[in-house]
Amino acid sequence: MTGVDAKAALERGRGVVLVCPPAPERAQQLWELLGLTPGRGPGVGPPVVIVCADDAAAAEWPAVAPAGVRVHAVTGLVRSASRLKQRPPQVLAGAVKDLAALVQRAALKLDHVTSLVVAWPEALIAGEHAAALDALLGEAREARRLVLSWNPALLADLLERHARRPLVVGALPVDESGAPLAPVGRVRYCVVPPDRRPSVVRDVLDALDAKQPMIWTGAANSAPEGEPDAVVCIALPSRDELAALVPLGEPIVFLSAAQLPYLRSITKLAPFSLPGAADRARDRAEELRERVARVLLSGGVDAELALLDPLFERFDPAEVAGALLALQRETGSGKRETGAPPLPPDPQAVKVFVSIGKKDRASAKDLVGALIREAGVPKDDIGRIDVRETFSLVEVAAGTADRAVRGLTGITIRGRRVIARLDRER
Repeated sequence: MTGVDAKAALERGRGVVLVCPPAPERAQQLWELLGLTPGRGPGVGPPVVIVCADDAAAAEWPAVAPAGVRVHAVTGLVRSASRLKQRPPQVLAGAVKDLAALVQRAALKLDHVTSLVVAWPEALIAGEHAAALDALLGEAREARRLVLSWNPALLADLLERHARRPLVVGALPVDESGAPLAPVGRVRYCVVPPDRRPSVVRDVLDALDAKQPMIWTGAANSAPEGEPDAVVCIALPSRDELAALVPLGEPIVFLSAAQLPYLRSITKLAPFSLPGAADRARDRAEELRERVARVLLSGGVDAELALLDPLFERFDPAEVAGALLALQRETGSGKRETGAPPLPPDPQAVKVFVSIGKKDRASAKDLVGALIREAGVPKDDIGRIDVRETFSLVEVAAGTADRAVRGLTGITIRGRRVIARLDRER
């Protein structure tokens, strides 16, 4: 079936199922079927609603929409209700529970929706939100039905109730006899949030000691000259794409936890363990030993030995070396040496606004951990943290404010994707 057939089916009121991997960037054909005009849309409500498994999945849709098409992801009910009232978007993407809550508040009126897209309900039909999905589809009776699916056979009951005898567009994962296709090969995987994938790629390539890797992004990719010594997929491949990648080397696929059942259905899966804190600590220790060895081999420590000679008379040279290393480690981590006068507080402390608060079950401890681990802000540069109902204000030293904003923006805390910016005094 073609896109023309699918458009004709929708115009006649028949449901359409698009078969594609469970990732918004792999559903580009959807936008052609919706036929949205950039920048335009009715003022009474969004003409298109995309029903997602959770708010993290909903948050991915704005980035993949065609230029000029206004898409709003529901990541907070109060903000989304206000947006729907003031300037309704052309497309509203949200978790089924959040969309149901907006309908209950009368912020979302389903009788204004012309197209209802159900995004990969394989993750919903057997879960706690199955009843809410049925209710939502039942209330939007007049809306055109488009279902994104990686295996329509799993959705027989749902399609029978809400999109009877739909037109299926795409390759089904079955052979000529209707039996499931065999796995295309062995694949390793890492569960990594989309915003962290570029940095994790470096960790993976370091762990593999790859000299000529192939980074597969889902777009038009050209293999490097010669055979790649590593294949890393930062986008979710289809069955056919994986079948082409497997012969190049055992691919490592980055995905979300919700995408695991799909990948497991087409491959033989094995987890890939990312380097942990202990591994990185061993790497740093080995690097330090190599640096020390290079200095000793260069013969350039005579002045330092003369300075330390009185200590060698009192302590074993190995103990002196250990004490120097401890001092270097304290200085490098921002700790003050014992007996040194305390540093005065920074009078130029800056407040950073973070879009997560008490309603998200966030705490000051969560924010401190994110600032240290994700943003690389020293603990001594973190000041007062004020966690309010829908957002938080964090005081940091002026010199690390930009680093804090960059490091926090896009990460996930307590299941919510965070936005950070410098706070402006009101």
